[in-house]
Amino acid sequence: MSAADPGPAASPESAAPHPGGVRLLADIGVTHARFALESAPLQLEQSATLNCRDYDSLLAVVTAYLDGIQGARPRHAVIAIANPVQGDDVRMTNRDWHFSIEATRRALGLDMLLVVNDFTAMAMSLPRLGRADRLRIGTGSDPQPGVIGLIGPGSGLGVSGLIPAADHWVTLGSEGGHVSFAPGNPRELTILQHAWTLFGHVSTERLLSGPGLELIWQVLAGQAAPAAAPKAADIVAQALAGQALAVDVVDTFCGMLGSAAADLALTLGASGGIYIGGGLVPQLGKRLAQSPFRERFEDKGRFSAYVRQIPTYLVLSQDLSLKGVSAILDQQLRLLRGDAVLLDRIRGALPGMSPAGKRVAQLLLAQPHGFVQDPIATIARNAGVSQPTVIRFCRALGFPGLLDFKRKLASGLSSSIPLQHSQVKASDRMPDLSAKVLDNTASAILRLRDTVDAQAVGQAIRLLRAADRIEIFGADGAGIVGLDGQDKFLRLGIPAATYPSARLEQAAARALTAQAVVVAISEMGDQTDLLAAVSIARDCAAPVIAITRADSPLAQSADVCLAVDSVANDTAQLSMVPRILQLLMLDVMAVGVDMAARRPKPAPHPG
Repeated sequence: MSAADPGPAASPESAAPHPGGVRLLADIGVTHARFALESAPLQLEQSATLNCRDYDSLLAVVTAYLDGIQGARPRHAVIAIANPVQGDDVRMTNRDWHFSIEATRRALGLDMLLVVNDFTAMAMSLPRLGRADRLRIGTGSDPQPGVIGLIGPGSGLGVSGLIPAADHWVTLGSEGGHVSFAPGNPRELTILQHAWTLFGHVSTERLLSGPGLELIWQVLAGQAAPAAAPKAADIVAQALAGQALAVDVVDTFCGMLGSAAADLALTLGASGGIYIGGGLVPQLGKRLAQSPFRERFEDKGRFSAYVRQIPTYLVLSQDLSLKGVSAILDQQLRLLRGDAVLLDRIRGALPGMSPAGKRVAQLLLAQPHGFVQDPIATIARNAGVSQPTVIRFCRALGFPGLLDFKRKLASGLSSSIPLQHSQVKASDRMPDLSAKVLDNTASAILRLRDTVDAQAVGQAIRLLRAADRIEIFGADGAGIVGLDGQDKFLRLGIPAATYPSARLEQAAARALTAQAVVVAISEMGDQTDLLAAVSIARDCAAPVIAITRADSPLAQSADVCLAVDSVANDTAQLSMVPRILQLLMLDVMAVGVDMAARRPKPAPHPG
């Protein structure tokens, strides 16, 4: 079976139970919060729906559900919310709920809590859909292994995609619903012109959504029906009942949707197919197949033959979000190599342990980061046991001693580094504070590794190799970084200098020649004095290498920019993450210069 064709859903009867026990799945919408426990893949139990209006926070509504369940409480949970999720601090736009993911995890007693955007969850559900969960619209070839696209009109317009990567899927975070709407015929131009009078910029979401359907109704009704438009659900119901105006409105809407879906297919190269979800179109059911949707999907001029091969599906399943969050949590746990698996193993062995062993296990489960960091004497004292008991605990789990056990646990903790910034708070305990600071630094380094411009690095190294002198500008905040760079290049035998003030940097810049190179370092890249020094250096024909934000004035003024974009830590931490990234870029350049000098020169061509 191809990666793009999910085929039949897994049978709950044949699914093995989750090794870590039940998992909590949740979908928090504008009005309702849906919960379920998953004991095995796609095997949901104790489902419940709570009214969000009855609770004053996300923690309160989740706690209310957990207080009502029977059996063991889950250790792993994932929540989909109708809101962007960027970092640890989440402020919901459709409800007055504001929370920290990490604080919520601790309050609920979870080993892992993931909070994701609901449309991302919908996208991740697609590979798990069975054939009964989707309706094919039109023709097209069978789906091929490759990218899958998802577009879903509802209260807004969600757009996402799935990219196959080895044995898992990667979701595309997207705000594709906000691209500009493009009319496909004169009637749609008339609708667009009306929308311009209301909004100025008209995104596709303005028309391909519930409110958009109502707007289309108003335009097509014209003077014959000046009353306020019915609600989107009523328009759909009237169309299904055969009411002429509603049918016209829905057909116009579906034609627009076909064009937008084809645009998405072309943009992604979606050989795995395009899926139509959201809260609005599935209500149409087979009526979508009778609409102009597929005809407009295939109407792409020179690329009509290309999109004609791409299948389109209407999603019929009503529990996309829960299937999606199940896939997300399962994938995350599978990617871990240590802490969650090891902690589950310890938790499972807990009932059979001796009283002293239980005390060690309970300390470890409560404070895994502290367990890794503390010496054996501290661990023994905090657990109320002897040091030999700690060693026996590790050996009972199959490790030669405490050091090997810590290495295994630490490898798991490091493998779960989130590629996002977690806000450090005054209320954080020391292990959590340490983990957040170090995880933020590690994730920033990984982002830099994945986004560094290798061509720019190579150009910078060539400039430095050709220079007879290197001037490092970055007084004030980047002064310490500059001193480190000066030391690196002096050790390589290249004259280098840095200066304690912007005034001296400007004076030094006036003495430069084209044989010198300036390395300008700044977190924000907008200091007036530094920009003035760089301008003087450029006037003297000295090339400038900038280590700064890609969108900064300094980046625009430099010959080469080595972009260092990071989420700065709290100001009390003195923006250490950007400074560490700046030091690393200096390391990259210095090592590059050194290695280039060590390469043997090519032998002269004979004759």
